Amino acid sequence: METSFNKSIVIFDGECNLCNGVVGWLMKFAPKDLFHFTPFQSPQGQELLKKHGYPTERLDTVILIDENGAHTHSDGFIKIVSKIPKWKRVAALLAFVPRMIRDGIYKLASRNRVKWFGQSTSCTINFR
Repeated sequence: METSFNKSIVIFDGECNLCNGVVGWLMKFAPKDLFHFTPFQSPQGQELLKKHGYPTERLDTVILIDENGAHTHSDGFIKIVSKIPKWKRVAALLAFVPRMIRDGIYKLASRNRVKWFGQSTSCTINFR
């Protein structure tokens, strides 16, 4: 797969209800030509994970791949939000929180996301 940076790529867990909710929110608020979303379980997601050196059996963070490389955890989330014009200020405010604190909260949510929000047997996002 050739990676084109006309669109930033967001890799997410397609079976996680929280992840599907966040992607649904992004699809609603982000300009249509800004992101390409792919579940890590998909062939494209698996290929991208391998290409960028991430494990393919599970995903504990959303991954943004853009012209500057791959971004994960709270940095990745902030970079995603900062690309949405109406949410740039929110992203700028979040960036002031020290990374150690942001990543601690992010990792807590990541570890508990299935317990708190549930899991689907397949991706619930309609990409059409």
